[in-house]
Parts: sequence; structure tokens; C-alpha cells
Amino acid sequence: MAAARPAAAATVFATPKPLQPQINPQLLERARAALAAKSAFIPHKDVIGISDFAMASRDPRFYLLDVASGMVTSYQVAHGRGSDPAHSGWLERFSNVPGSEASSAGAYVTGRIYYGKYGRSLHLRGLDYSNSNAETRAIVVHSAWYAEPGVVAQHGKLGRSEGCFALSETNLQYVLYRLGPGRLLYADKV
Repeated sequence: MAAARPAAAATVFATPKPLQPQINPQLLERARAALAAKSAFIPHKDVIGISDFAMASRDPRFYLLDVASGMVTSYQVAHGRGSDPAHSGWLERFSNVPGSEASSAGAYVTGRIYYGKYGRSLHLRGLDYSNSNAETRAIVVHSAWYAEPGVVAQHGKLGRSEGCFALSETNLQYVLYRLGPGRLLYADKV
């Protein structure tokens, strides 16, 4: 009698989970502290925008955090030319000075959506000394050709804004939908 062949072990494959973007923990803590400290100015606390300017412009460094679920999405965002005079793709310094064409650090509250030079855009009001001139400087969230993925593919970095948070057209639409008016946008470099 021939020996019975052992039954083939069933191969079990785990379904891989998609990787979720990770926000620098120190930056996330600063954003959460800003939300708590500025809560009187921020009517909607369900979604927070966070821009990590310690990262290169080629990397997705603009995050939307769903506060309740912890779900994070990320996007590429340009910084100001005054923050990166040599156009290295890395933010070197912040400025709140009118005419500096630099990005500003700190907490912002998002304002109304409007149609401007770059199409649909989102007003911002600076809530800190470091970004108190945001409205005077017309610092907003908008789309721009120099923030499209093809620019990174061709040059290895995004172009630069005049201090605004510039995203690709497609990404801007989602950010406007999720972030919208009355929420915190926090920008810094740790």
C-alpha cells in the first residue's frame, strides 16, 4: 500500500494594508496644541491641515488629518521663493514681512473659498505673530502650474510661490472639499 501524501498546506496571504502617510510627531503635537490654544477662532475642529516645511518640495508634505479617525492624506505643496532663494527645493527660512515672498510659520484659520487669479482658492488668516500679515500679503491656498506632478518629474522639485500654499489643480479640489472654511491650517518646520 502506497503511503498517503500529506495534504498540501493551504497558503494564506495577508492582504497588505495601504501605507498611511505619517506626520512628524513633533509637528503633529504642535498642530494639536495650536488647535487647543486657538479653538475660539476655529469653528470646525474635525479636519486639520498641516504643512511640514522640513521636507523637500518634491515630497508630499501637506497633510489633511481627520481628527476623529486619525486618517491622514498627503499632497505636494510649494513654498515661497523668499524662503528658498537658491531654489534648492528646501525651505530655508520663514518670513511674515510684506514683500518677502516667503512662507510664514504658525496657525491659520481658513476663510471663504473664492475665485481669483488661480481659480478656486481659500482665504487664510494668520493667528500668530509669525503669520499675522497673511491677509495683507494675500497668502492663500491655491493651485498653480508649478505645483503639478510633472514639474517634480522634470525638475526634481516644485516651483515656488510668493508665500502661498500652492497645490496641483486636482489636489486643490480635494483639499478645498475636505478642509474648507473655518478650520486650522498649521505650517512649521521641526
